[in-house]
Amino acid sequence: MRIAVSADEVAGVAAQIGPELEARGHTVELFGALAPGERADWAWCSEAAARAVVEGRADQAVVACWTGAGASIAANKVPGVRAALCTDAVMADGARKWADANVLALSLRLTSAPLLAEMLDAWFAGEPSPDPVDRANVEHVAEI
Repeated sequence: MRIAVSADEVAGVAAQIGPELEARGHTVELFGALAPGERADWAWCSEAAARAVVEGRADQAVVACWTGAGASIAANKVPGVRAALCTDAVMADGARKWADANVLALSLRLTSAPLLAEMLDAWFAGEPSPDPVDRANVEHVAEI
Protein backbone atom coordinates (compact mmCIF):
# COMPACT_ATOMS: atom_id res chain seq x y z
CA MET A 1 0.00 0.00 0.00
CA ARG A 2 1.15 3.57 -0.68
CA ILE A 3 1.02 5.74 2.44
CA ALA A 4 1.51 9.52 2.61
CA VAL A 5 3.06 10.60 5.91
CA SER A 6 3.27 14.13 7.25
CA ALA A 7 4.45 15.77 10.45
CA ASP A 8 4.96 19.41 11.28
CA GLU A 9 8.04 18.68 13.40
CA VAL A 10 10.43 15.83 13.97
CA ALA A 11 9.39 15.17 17.57
CA GLY A 12 8.01 12.18 19.42
CA VAL A 13 7.37 9.31 17.02
CA ALA A 14 7.38 11.46 13.86
CA ALA A 15 10.62 10.02 12.51
CA GLN A 16 9.47 6.46 13.34
CA ILE A 17 6.21 6.49 11.37
CA GLY A 18 7.77 6.10 7.92
CA PRO A 19 10.22 3.33 8.89
CA GLU A 20 7.46 1.49 10.80
CA LEU A 21 5.25 1.57 7.70
CA GLU A 22 8.10 0.50 5.41
CA ALA A 23 8.90 -2.41 7.74
CA ARG A 24 5.31 -3.52 7.19
CA GLY A 25 5.87 -3.52 3.41
CA HIS A 26 4.26 -0.18 2.55
CA THR A 27 5.66 2.47 0.23
CA VAL A 28 5.94 5.82 1.99
CA GLU A 29 5.87 9.39 0.66
CA LEU A 30 6.97 11.98 3.21
CA PHE A 31 5.68 15.52 3.68
CA GLY A 32 6.37 18.47 5.96
CA ALA A 33 9.25 18.30 8.43
CA LEU A 34 9.93 14.72 7.29
CA ALA A 35 10.78 15.87 3.75
CA PRO A 36 13.63 18.35 3.33
CA GLY A 37 12.53 21.49 1.54
CA GLU A 38 8.81 20.94 2.22
CA ARG A 39 6.71 23.43 4.15
CA ALA A 40 6.43 21.97 7.64
CA ASP A 41 3.48 23.92 9.07
CA TRP A 42 0.78 21.45 10.16
CA ALA A 43 -1.95 22.92 7.95
CA TRP A 44 0.16 22.73 4.79
CA CYS A 45 1.81 19.37 5.29
CA SER A 46 -1.39 17.67 6.45
CA GLU A 47 -3.21 19.05 3.41
CA ALA A 48 -0.43 17.79 1.13
CA ALA A 49 -0.64 14.25 2.53
CA ALA A 50 -4.44 14.29 2.33
CA ARG A 51 -4.34 15.49 -1.28
CA ALA A 52 -2.02 12.60 -2.13
CA VAL A 53 -4.83 10.28 -1.02
CA VAL A 54 -7.67 11.92 -2.93
CA GLU A 55 -5.51 12.37 -6.03
CA GLY A 56 -4.62 8.67 -6.02
CA ARG A 57 -0.90 9.03 -5.32
CA ALA A 58 -1.42 7.33 -1.94
CA ASP A 59 -3.95 4.81 -0.72
CA GLN A 60 -4.02 6.21 2.80
CA ALA A 61 -2.18 8.75 4.93
CA VAL A 62 -0.87 9.29 8.42
CA VAL A 63 -0.75 12.92 9.52
CA ALA A 64 0.74 14.14 12.79
CA CYS A 65 1.24 17.28 14.80
CA TRP A 66 1.81 17.96 18.51
CA THR A 67 -1.85 17.37 19.50
CA GLY A 68 -3.02 15.72 16.29
CA ALA A 69 -6.04 18.02 16.25
CA GLY A 70 -4.68 20.52 13.73
CA ALA A 71 -3.43 17.77 11.42
CA SER A 72 -6.84 16.10 11.56
CA ILE A 73 -8.72 19.34 10.91
CA ALA A 74 -6.51 20.30 7.96
CA ALA A 75 -6.73 16.85 6.39
CA ASN A 76 -10.51 16.79 6.77
CA LYS A 77 -10.82 20.03 4.80
CA VAL A 78 -9.78 18.10 1.68
CA PRO A 79 -12.94 16.69 0.03
CA GLY A 80 -12.89 12.90 0.06
CA VAL A 81 -10.75 12.61 3.17
CA ARG A 82 -12.05 11.01 6.33
CA ALA A 83 -9.30 11.70 8.87
CA ALA A 84 -9.61 10.29 12.37
CA LEU A 85 -7.58 11.49 15.33
CA CYS A 86 -6.80 8.31 17.25
CA THR A 87 -5.07 7.87 20.58
CA ASP A 88 -5.20 4.08 20.87
CA ALA A 89 -5.76 0.90 18.89
CA VAL A 90 -9.46 0.68 19.72
CA MET A 91 -10.04 4.13 18.21
CA ALA A 92 -7.98 3.24 15.13
CA ASP A 93 -9.98 0.05 14.60
CA GLY A 94 -13.28 1.86 15.08
CA ALA A 95 -12.29 4.67 12.73
CA ARG A 96 -11.62 2.17 9.96
CA LYS A 97 -14.66 0.03 10.75
CA TRP A 98 -17.41 2.59 11.28
CA ALA A 99 -16.12 5.71 9.51
CA ASP A 100 -14.10 4.08 6.70
CA ALA A 101 -11.33 6.52 7.66
CA ASN A 102 -8.60 6.88 5.06
CA VAL A 103 -6.29 9.17 7.07
CA LEU A 104 -4.96 8.38 10.52
CA ALA A 105 -4.16 11.49 12.57
CA LEU A 106 -1.75 11.15 15.47
CA SER A 107 -0.62 13.25 18.41
CA LEU A 108 3.16 13.49 18.61
CA ARG A 109 2.72 14.37 22.28
CA LEU A 110 0.71 11.28 23.23
CA THR A 111 1.86 8.54 20.85
CA SER A 112 4.69 6.31 22.05
CA ALA A 113 6.51 3.83 19.81
CA PRO A 114 4.63 0.80 21.24
CA LEU A 115 1.31 2.64 20.92
CA LEU A 116 2.15 3.60 17.32
CA ALA A 117 2.73 -0.06 16.48
CA GLU A 118 -0.54 -1.09 18.15
CA MET A 119 -2.51 1.61 16.35
CA LEU A 120 -1.02 0.70 12.97
CA ASP A 121 -1.80 -2.98 13.61
CA ALA A 122 -5.44 -2.09 14.31
CA TRP A 123 -5.63 0.43 11.45
CA PHE A 124 -4.41 -1.99 8.80
CA ALA A 125 -6.37 -4.95 10.19
CA GLY A 126 -9.55 -2.90 10.22
CA GLU A 127 -12.00 -3.18 7.36
CA PRO A 128 -14.90 -0.83 6.62
CA SER A 129 -18.16 -2.21 7.96
CA PRO A 130 -20.53 -3.63 5.34
CA ASP A 131 -23.51 -2.73 7.57
CA PRO A 132 -25.92 -0.52 5.57
CA VAL A 133 -26.30 1.91 8.48
CA ASP A 134 -22.54 2.38 8.72
CA ARG A 135 -22.26 2.82 4.94
CA ALA A 136 -25.10 5.36 5.01
CA ASN A 137 -23.24 7.37 7.65
CA VAL A 138 -20.06 7.42 5.55
CA GLU A 139 -22.04 8.46 2.47
CA HIS A 140 -23.82 11.18 4.42
CA VAL A 141 -20.51 12.60 5.64
CA ALA A 142 -19.41 12.86 1.99
CA GLU A 143 -22.54 14.86 1.24
CA ILE A 144 -22.14 17.35 4.09
